[in-house]
Amino acid sequence: MFDLTYITNPKIIASMIMAACYVVLFSEKVNRAVTTLFAATFMILSGIVSQSEAFESIDFNTISLLIGMMVIVSVTERSGLFQFVAVWSAQKVKANPIGILVMLGIITGVFSAFLDNVTTVLLIVPVTIQITRKLEILPYPYLLLEIFASNIGGTATLIGDPPNILIGSALNLSFTDFLVNLAPVVLISMTVLMISFVLIFKNALKASDKNRILVMKMNAFANITNKPLLYKSLSILALVISGFIMAEEFQLANGVIALLGAALLLMLYTLNEKPDLRDEKTEEMFNLVDWTTIFFFCGLFMVVFGLEKTGILELLGQKFITMTQGSLKRATFAILTISSFVSAAIDNIPFVATMIPILKSMEPSFGGREAMMPVWWALSLGACFGGNGSLIGASANVIVAGLAAREGHPIKFMGFLLFSIPVMLFSVLISGIYLYFKYFAG
Repeated sequence: MFDLTYITNPKIIASMIMAACYVVLFSEKVNRAVTTLFAATFMILSGIVSQSEAFESIDFNTISLLIGMMVIVSVTERSGLFQFVAVWSAQKVKANPIGILVMLGIITGVFSAFLDNVTTVLLIVPVTIQITRKLEILPYPYLLLEIFASNIGGTATLIGDPPNILIGSALNLSFTDFLVNLAPVVLISMTVLMISFVLIFKNALKASDKNRILVMKMNAFANITNKPLLYKSLSILALVISGFIMAEEFQLANGVIALLGAALLLMLYTLNEKPDLRDEKTEEMFNLVDWTTIFFFCGLFMVVFGLEKTGILELLGQKFITMTQGSLKRATFAILTISSFVSAAIDNIPFVATMIPILKSMEPSFGGREAMMPVWWALSLGACFGGNGSLIGASANVIVAGLAAREGHPIKFMGFLLFSIPVMLFSVLISGIYLYFKYFAG
């Protein structure tokens, strides 16, 4: 007779739900938020978690941080800051194609670190295409560099890339923690990336003097559509980042700081407006929040908690400890390698969300959280840098590909791999060397 105890085992049910969730996410046949919410609902209906446990599992610090930063960036965008910086930087290098390549790469990396990489490419790519069109040169080297720079630059800070937001919230890490530990390897990787692109394309990117004059005639300041808003946005952004740095002293969560900054900026943005217009502008900014990503995270937290509650993740953690023979060094490099290749193949967000409880369960065996920090930084570096491994490895990649196709410059999946695989491998290699000398060389 068929044994029903096997298929009614909570571990089996939870694993099946998570596996199905991953398969659907990878297929991209269903919206990712809908996918995780369905999976979360099945976790509840199957009795794996209760309704109250499911809602309590949502990390509202992460959700608040995402919403707050999305609002701040959406309002700041209205000032024209990003477009101004792109045109201004092109003119600072006399519209030299190689100079523009370097400047746009730097700008993309810096903006991705202090805002977020998806928003950065959404704003920088259209200006890039406009500039390359005037120069009558192909935009592909610029677009490729901006993809890679966005993922590498976003790795440097707590708010630059969603995997870092997840890790930072789960471990209660500060903005400074990420900056101190990850910024050095990001700077090295960015430098190698920029030098490589200059060497590869220095003879291919040429523009006539006539076309360079067209770029020099572009009015950079015309992009600043609202000066008062620009000053308000920069002031609030500076306050929010200062708040992140000093969060521990004030004993405030990063999510609270982001929401406070968003509320202040919205108030300044709509100040002195008539009530109807004030409400209209506020609603417009809230509509620009990426609610798909927010609900995707909510569902994901519930699904991962189901796995955690059944003990599957702890079991995987013990298996991993056995595989690495209890060696912290082996664990660090194994996580760096695995996370980079997995993140190149699938969305790095669900992977990191799943890995966090696994690594937490391993901490006692490796001497506690402080001793385990090399492994946590390896997870961040592998997941973020691994996003450069393929065209579907990170959200920024997909966004750039979509914008490029719309402008008649499609980026082919296989053609992208010719650049993306070497970039990923070199950045992960640099990360491995960095982690070795920082934590194990002595």
